[in-house]
Amino acid sequence: MHVLSIGLNHTTAPVEVRERAAVAAEHLDDALSDISTRTGIEEATILSTCNRTEVYCQVPEQNIEVVSDWLCDFHELRKDEVAPFLYTFPDQAAVKHAFRVAAGLDSMVIGEPQILGQMKTAFAKAHKNGNTGKVLNRLFQHTFSVAKEIRTSTSIGSHAVSVAYAAVSLSKQIFSDIAQQTVLLVGAGETIELTCRHLYAQGVRKIIVANRTVERAEGFAKEFGAEIISLHELPTRLPDADMVFSSTASTLPILGKGAFESALRQRKNKPVLVVDLAIPRDVEQEVGDLSNVYLYTVDDLQQVVSENLESRKNAAIEAEKIVEEQTLQFMHWFNNLQSIPTIRQLRDRTSSIRDNELETAKRRLKAGEDPAVVLEHFAHALSQKFMHHPTESLRQKHDEALLSATRELFGLDDQK
Repeated sequence: MHVLSIGLNHTTAPVEVRERAAVAAEHLDDALSDISTRTGIEEATILSTCNRTEVYCQVPEQNIEVVSDWLCDFHELRKDEVAPFLYTFPDQAAVKHAFRVAAGLDSMVIGEPQILGQMKTAFAKAHKNGNTGKVLNRLFQHTFSVAKEIRTSTSIGSHAVSVAYAAVSLSKQIFSDIAQQTVLLVGAGETIELTCRHLYAQGVRKIIVANRTVERAEGFAKEFGAEIISLHELPTRLPDADMVFSSTASTLPILGKGAFESALRQRKNKPVLVVDLAIPRDVEQEVGDLSNVYLYTVDDLQQVVSENLESRKNAAIEAEKIVEEQTLQFMHWFNNLQSIPTIRQLRDRTSSIRDNELETAKRRLKAGEDPAVVLEHFAHALSQKFMHHPTESLRQKHDEALLSATRELFGLDDQK
């Protein structure tokens, strides 16, 4: 019996291959049913994100290749198209990989937290569908426990490592409660959308999104209940903003010193945070000279991000030690689990020999034979029958490894 992880990710496969191997959320039920039906594997969990597709499973020794074959068959891919990008982690390597993935140590951004939630969702789906059992249940519960330990005992997730997140973190240094502030977002690209998500997660609800085309901003703005305006309306709405985040594709500044001077007069010089995330810059450099305007550019934030990335790398070293220790703990449990059937058979056989010889001894005593003679025969027969198969194997095989294992098993080297 083996624990196995097979898959591909952002470090082994280009995006065009990852796209073809991905399992969409709406097809996950079918995939779990299919892998069980086609391969006979009783325990399997499928994790599929934009950066990775992985199958975690418990398989007999002879069925290791069947998982990669299934992945190709399910997506109607030729094996030679996928094989160069696949990795296979058996047993201890699979456990270690699961722990590292959950902790964000295998992510594009070290320590990113989203993958843990995605793993929990993947396991919950497999568990609900009856695709997990003793091994995967234990593995994933241990995985989530390890991820939590790493999050609480290291600083791997405590520093901003994206410009958008760093921008929001900066706002918390300027305002004691950013949830009470009005935010103006200029642009509707990926950076602004990510900034909006971070702000919303911090409790900000007064959000205005300004974009050249209103329709382009509707996609994410409505999700957060944001007000949408055109760029032409910026001068009239700028006074409402306590924080301004801008990231457009404009080749010239769209927010000048004059606009902020006018806004500050209407705000009665209440401070305003301005974060220019655009390259080329959206905000004139002279805006930073105004009193009560705190202007930061993407370069200012990039320095923070670089320092924080270095901090996460140091935290990752501590996290890897936790992963190593916890992997050994899980493997101790798993190896013990592997030995249970053998131990049970050994006990059953010993009990059978004991019961048969005890029954013979009782009959002889009942027939009136000398108890001392009966007991001596019982003890001799018991030891001879129990040791018959082991001694015959040792005599016939002449195997040094078997001899060494026997000495350790019976503690022969401990005897003086």
